[in-house]
Amino acid sequence: MSESQRQMATRVTFSSKGSTVVGDLYLPMSGARLRAVVLLGPLTSVKEQATASYARALSARGWAALSFDPRGFGESEGQPRQYENPPGKIEDVQHAVSFLSTHPAIDPERIVAVGVCAGAGYMAGAVATDARIKAFGAVAGFYHDAAMQRRWLGDKYESVLAQAIQARRTWEATGIAEHIPAVGKTGDVAMPLDEAFEYYGTARGGNLGGYVNSFAVMSREVTLPYDAQAAASKISVPTVMIHSEQALAPPLARSFYDRLAGPKSMDWHGSKGQIDFYDDPARIEAAADRLDSELRRALG
Repeated sequence: MSESQRQMATRVTFSSKGSTVVGDLYLPMSGARLRAVVLLGPLTSVKEQATASYARALSARGWAALSFDPRGFGESEGQPRQYENPPGKIEDVQHAVSFLSTHPAIDPERIVAVGVCAGAGYMAGAVATDARIKAFGAVAGFYHDAAMQRRWLGDKYESVLAQAIQARRTWEATGIAEHIPAVGKTGDVAMPLDEAFEYYGTARGGNLGGYVNSFAVMSREVTLPYDAQAAASKISVPTVMIHSEQALAPPLARSFYDRLAGPKSMDWHGSKGQIDFYDDPARIEAAADRLDSELRRALG
């Protein structure tokens, strides 16, 4: 497939809980009904960032690939904006699968899911509950552990949660949502990592698509207790995990892997950190090769 064919995507829309969701559907040239993958990306990300990288790479390998903006992000509808809502994103994935299932170019019996970073943890919830998803791939996943989150925050946990609950109540009463930066060098930010700022806070990733460096404070009411680890034991479909010792929370990746109930494989790749899995061509190509191989095998 040529580079121009590989880069082309069609803008698509579908409905999720009454809101219009906007996506990019990458369709390779083929006369047969296609295998399809739905992708979900990192915290606060939009469809032109990490998931676009993997959608293009998997489309080049013969997959129909859907990268979309969850509700409240990018081009998609939904209020409040920048609301990081794991259950809501799981619902969006389910509606994305419904969209793919009815597309004339796609075989509804051969749909898989791929998540990147936090998107892998959220996607686990979708895979665990939606039998239409036949296999699961995860790249540099952050596998949320509610108990570990409480330990990490320590004495701050209850006050952070209370602030989020109050922000949600204010939103419900006034329609005004409190926001903090998603990334930044100082102050209260959603992702207090220099590596995250180097991507989302600069032209490297922050200028892609409709990205906004913002995070709704009320999000923490639902992100703090979200537990991807609990979903692992409910996942019986074939799963391939790709991680790095330099990526986020390798112990959580190992714990999640150990809990999976179905056929599974785990590859440890070299990386500088977490973010090069989003846009480093070498990391993406290696991960896409492995995803393609294992997910094809899972579909038979």
